[in-house]
Amino acid sequence: MIKVMVVDDHELVRTGITRILNDAPGIRVVGEAASGEEALLTAGRTVPDVVLMDVSMPGIGGLEATRKLVQSEACPKVIVVSVHADEPFPSRMLQAGASGYLTKGCAVDEIISAIKVVHEGERYIGADIAQKLALKMMPGGEISPFDALSPREMQVMLMLTQGQRLQVISDKLCLSPKTVSTYRHRLYEKLKVNSDVDLARLAMSYGIISSVDAKGGIGTAGI
Repeated sequence: MIKVMVVDDHELVRTGITRILNDAPGIRVVGEAASGEEALLTAGRTVPDVVLMDVSMPGIGGLEATRKLVQSEACPKVIVVSVHADEPFPSRMLQAGASGYLTKGCAVDEIISAIKVVHEGERYIGADIAQKLALKMMPGGEISPFDALSPREMQVMLMLTQGQRLQVISDKLCLSPKTVSTYRHRLYEKLKVNSDVDLARLAMSYGIISSVDAKGGIGTAGI
């Protein structure tokens, strides 16, 4: 029996996926979580074999949660299930230790297949994601300015675009406020922006966040 945990900040999504998976032979959902922080706690308690992980969530988000989960004692396999099909998310999540990446538009059968494949120790990348990754590697492939960010700078950037203050970010990432401020300064320089508002606008222009993600208090309106 493959034990699965579902992580998504939308209850309707979690409930739907859970019901589908519990009807699939050989799979049982042992836990759900609405944030990266909750995912870490729940995984420690339920010890899932596979975690279905959203990317854009409040708090530390899916990127940091994935990195911590695969390094944890439970060490589950992580499959990203996200609305984000474009770079830099697929590359970043795979670099963080994810074993698979699917978009939320995939078929139910594909999610079930991906769970079985990664449980056996292999990777599973959706066809649409695989094509984008392949095209990026080709000469002349599209390059995003966010590709220049380090993993930690990327994490701080995502949290800043949610409107999280430096002290909150430092607490959640177990870093000093001075260190977080240094990361913000570096990513500002790399992305050639001067404020969190400029950062959010740039992130939206590249599809990193939506206007909904950016309503966390940084002055933008419709990660």
